[in-house]
Amino acid sequence: MPGTVLTFYSYKGGVGRSFALANIAVLLARWGHRVLCLDWDLEAPGLHHYFRPMLGQPVQGGVVDLVEDFRSGRLRPGAHAIRVTDAGALDLIPAGADGPDYVSRVQGLDWDELYDDGFGEYLEQCRERWIADYDYVLLDSRTGVSDIGGICTAHLPDRLVVLFTANEQSVRGAVDIAERANVARDRLPFDRPQLTVLPVLSRFDSREEYDRAEEWRGRCFEQAKGLFHNWLHRSVPVETMARHLTLPYVSYWSFGEQLPVRQEENPASDQISFALETVAAVVARHFDRTDLLAENRDAYVAAVRDSRRDFPVDVRVSTPRSTLDEADALIDSLKERGVRAERSLSGDPSLLAHVNDDARHLCLIVDRAVSRWQSAEAELFLHRSFGQDRRVIPVLTADADAQALPGPVRNLRYLRLGLTRGPAEVAREIAGQLGRTSLTDNGDLDLVGALRQAAGARLRPLLWELVDETVRALVAAVEAGDDAQAQDLAADLALALRPRATPGEEHLRVPAPRDTGEQIEQGLRLLSGRGNHHSGRDFR
Repeated sequence: MPGTVLTFYSYKGGVGRSFALANIAVLLARWGHRVLCLDWDLEAPGLHHYFRPMLGQPVQGGVVDLVEDFRSGRLRPGAHAIRVTDAGALDLIPAGADGPDYVSRVQGLDWDELYDDGFGEYLEQCRERWIADYDYVLLDSRTGVSDIGGICTAHLPDRLVVLFTANEQSVRGAVDIAERANVARDRLPFDRPQLTVLPVLSRFDSREEYDRAEEWRGRCFEQAKGLFHNWLHRSVPVETMARHLTLPYVSYWSFGEQLPVRQEENPASDQISFALETVAAVVARHFDRTDLLAENRDAYVAAVRDSRRDFPVDVRVSTPRSTLDEADALIDSLKERGVRAERSLSGDPSLLAHVNDDARHLCLIVDRAVSRWQSAEAELFLHRSFGQDRRVIPVLTADADAQALPGPVRNLRYLRLGLTRGPAEVAREIAGQLGRTSLTDNGDLDLVGALRQAAGARLRPLLWELVDETVRALVAAVEAGDDAQAQDLAADLALALRPRATPGEEHLRVPAPRDTGEQIEQGLRLLSGRGNHHSGRDFR
């Protein structure tokens, strides 16, 4: 997948544009992305100062040398990149070497003439190479209206981050440039969609004159609200997003070129790195799922931060003392199936904040009722993993009432421990859910056959609850055309319907409840309409 080019632009100077870009670049690289920064502010370069202590070599070339390469017929998009050490996969192409001839070289550039000679096509080739080698390419554009500004705001970027301070000139100029950039893109000979623009209020001091500060925040984003129309989720008010897109003024960081995100790795909400993380997360999510950001900022950022994280534990198993033996047996069975599992240490819920979040999934063994520890553990886990591919898997003993589970757990799909389904069987189902092992060795499952088997089955009422959940999810997968999910759910259904010979319990088994039967019939109608008579591979 090609990378994304983002230009950081401000109409006026002194808004912290380079500061924001440098810190966001460090965050993106820390989160596992390949990042390239280019200093296109050729007349007032300075991006390299933020990385100077981390540069592996002296600055010997840069953006200005791309022009020399073009004139010499050399295509070397990465020749002038410097690796930023101790920051992941982060490279920098400065403006150029800080030599006595730098100013004259910049002043001698005639951009109109260069474009007439084909520099635009050359720059397009550089761009293609950059987005092939990097996930994010961040351009630091010069301020005001200029030829270089046009290259950075119209020609090169996929997205635009405009920074402004709380004054009329700054915000109006930024909004105007964003609108001009879209007009200019329509005239380009290159295929470019409409820009998505992220407006960021920078160096915002609300510690004094709070009411006046809030008035000005409202005025700024009222003028910038047109920039949200093609990416902000319809359920999220601009006023809500405005608070997430505000970088506070912190005097400590105003001295010199500093990277607070390197010192504030777990920032509190009143620290500037907290706001920088939020903006970086919006960038990393390609301005998407802002509804999740509005609902839970911490989980939104964590989802991005952990998206490429390698969790040392696949499943953490939380259990009360009454089911310690079952938990240990479950863990042993999970390990046999290639799932890295550990037991959670139960105790005081107040200790949870200090527990490392090193497991991708959480399994709760519930005996009769969820303990205070487990309830707090599940709530914290769900808060941390909101919007991520991480799940809580409840495993209920025979005596546990699914309807009595607390809110965060009640609506989750659960498994059941019992006389006919021990830890080994539950481990097999969990491993199947996580894609670690096949639940069946028969290849593609017959979806119609599985549903017909369910229609004619007689099961205990509690088992019908599990079957009902599985059938509903299977029907939804069929409707969405999700073949892989349908196959997984059909495997779950086949396992739930597996004959269990338990003498003396035949009278406890009942046919499918009415609602479940209707869901089964709906699934059969859907598959019949798609011409599916054998396996999930036939429907699309």
